[in-house]
Parts: sequence; structure tokens; C-alpha cells
Amino acid sequence: MFVHWRNLLLHFLDWFENLRRSTCHFYAKIFAVFAVLNLACYWWALLTTYPNLLFGHKALEYVLTGFPVSMLGAVFDCVSLLVTVFIVRRALASNNNLSYLCYLSVDLVIAIVASMWVLFVFMLSGWVVSLILQIPETMASRTDLYQGRLQSVFSDPFSPNNLRNIYFGVIMGASALLPTLLHVFMACRSFVRSSAVMLGLVRNNPE
Repeated sequence: MFVHWRNLLLHFLDWFENLRRSTCHFYAKIFAVFAVLNLACYWWALLTTYPNLLFGHKALEYVLTGFPVSMLGAVFDCVSLLVTVFIVRRALASNNNLSYLCYLSVDLVIAIVASMWVLFVFMLSGWVVSLILQIPETMASRTDLYQGRLQSVFSDPFSPNNLRNIYFGVIMGASALLPTLLHVFMACRSFVRSSAVMLGLVRNNPE
């Protein structure tokens, strides 16, 4: 299983490095892709949870909020990508399976940090937009607002409003979860492959 998993990661790393070397302004394009992805996630989350916010006196505020949210989200995703590539290199260079798993488990930490980043992004973006619209709020009031929502989620996670907020947060953190989902997919594929080899269903070919 680990042999096959390492080979899958190695192929991914080779593909990434070849793409990076052959693409002009690679990181600028990656940033643009992540920005568009975050903006799409924002609009999808908004339309599927609080479509009523797009009508009425606060509609412009929520439309404008999507732009700083997408930019700040793209910053995190680019940093997350670089960290993931570094982790993959260290994992592939490790001498035993335990070290290999420890390196890859760092992506779980990134997924948790992404949740905190989403909260910070919305606090900062809402504050910036309030200045643009000349309805200024303080960062303290924005912080209190989102702290209240977070406390409400922990105290009553299954209330309809909190379920919508949880769903909204998951959608907004989807791009940051991609490295973790990639590792989970590769691990599952390697497990299935190694199980098939043990049962004699396929040849034992690590490639």
C-alpha cells in the first residue's frame, strides 16, 4: 500500500514540477485560478444558504464582500499549495512509513487553520467593505459578531441557522481542503490496489 501511495505522490510531484517549469508566470496564474475558485465558492454558498441577502439594502455590501474574500482566500490557498509541495517532498524522502504519515498529516493541520482563516477573511472583508460604503464598523464589532456565531455553532450545531453557517464555512474552505482530499484519495486508492493484489485480482505492479 505505501509503495503504491508513494508512487502516486511521486507522479503528482513530477506533474506539478513539469507544469511549473513549462508555464509562464505560473504563480500569478495559480493565484488567479484560486481567486476565481474562491469567488465561485462564495457565490455558490451565498445563493444556496442566504439568497435573500442579495435583495434589499444590504445586497451591495454582500456583492462587494466577495472580492476581498476571494483575494484573501487565494493568498491562503497559494501558501497552502507551497506548503503541501514541501511536505510531499519531505514525505517522499522519509525512510519509514511512520515518518511518511506524520509529514502528510500536517495537511490536516492546514485544513483546521483554513477554518480559522475563513473567519478572519470575513471579518476583515466586511470591515473593508463597510469603509467603502461609508458605513464604517470597527474590527472589534466584526470580531464580536463572528465570535457570537462561532459560539452559537458549538452550543447548538443542529439548529437550522447554524447548519447553514457550517455549510457556508465548508464551501468557503473547499479549496483549502484540496490537498487533504488528494491525500485521502491516494490513500484509499492505494489501499484498494494493495487489497486487490493480495486477493490476486491484479498483478503486483507498483506503477
